[in-house]
Amino acid sequence: MASNVNPTVRRRRLGQELRRLRELKGMTAEEVAERLLVSQSKISRLENGRRSISQRDVRDLCGVYEVEDHRIVDSLMQMAKDSRQQGWWHAFGDIPYSVYIGLETDAASLRVYEPQMVPGLLQTPSYAEALITGALPEAASAEIDKRVQVRLRRQERIHAEESPLRLWAVLDESALRRIVGSRDVMREQLEQLAELSQMPHVTVQVMPFAMGAHPGVNGQYAILEFPDAADSSVVYLEGVTSDLYLEKANDVQSYSVMYEHLRAQALNVGQSREFIIEAAKEYAR
Repeated sequence: MASNVNPTVRRRRLGQELRRLRELKGMTAEEVAERLLVSQSKISRLENGRRSISQRDVRDLCGVYEVEDHRIVDSLMQMAKDSRQQGWWHAFGDIPYSVYIGLETDAASLRVYEPQMVPGLLQTPSYAEALITGALPEAASAEIDKRVQVRLRRQERIHAEESPLRLWAVLDESALRRIVGSRDVMREQLEQLAELSQMPHVTVQVMPFAMGAHPGVNGQYAILEFPDAADSSVVYLEGVTSDLYLEKANDVQSYSVMYEHLRAQALNVGQSREFIIEAAKEYAR
């Protein structure tokens, strides 16, 4: 395993391998949980990478699955040790969507639909601060500042000289019309959005109001894909108190097909950039 793979991805790979060993043994998660005197939810969280995996967990599971090859056990134990290292985002303390940040940090491409706001990876500092302040009216200024800094740190994937994140964003017109902060903040944000959309690895499309009902009316979602074929794609659905991650092939396929319909119905790249520039001019008047 490459040394630069972040701990979130390490946990996912280890969880997938543990699931494979369980299925080879012909056991259900309930049966494993009963053998180890733990909850079924713990086994599920270990296998989907949502919970930190200790070397003791790996040892106990390998025992249940009767893994006799010590090289396999040692490899899994090392993966467990590596998975407990901390990513850059841990330096900011408790971040509610740290699992997503870990996935985004290692993703090769990201397809996102945003019905209400400019995607975080394309936000200006002023827009991000105004947006977070409005979304968290009871948050202390220190918490807001921390979230802004994390958002700006995430944007380094867009500007990386080597292997930048391939971003495709479809925005509803609402994201351009909703005044976040002030008209000056919006003008600056849309001007930056138009500029970033000219980067070769960034594609921005606008879904105008005139399009009416479309496949994205149910809300925001993102599809993350990874450079290693061993890492399955993930659909991310953001929630208020908890987030949802879909990894089953049929779920990812359903959202991918829906995204293709969104891209087809939205304004094309050139029309979208002109639309954004015109909206920025309106804010400047």
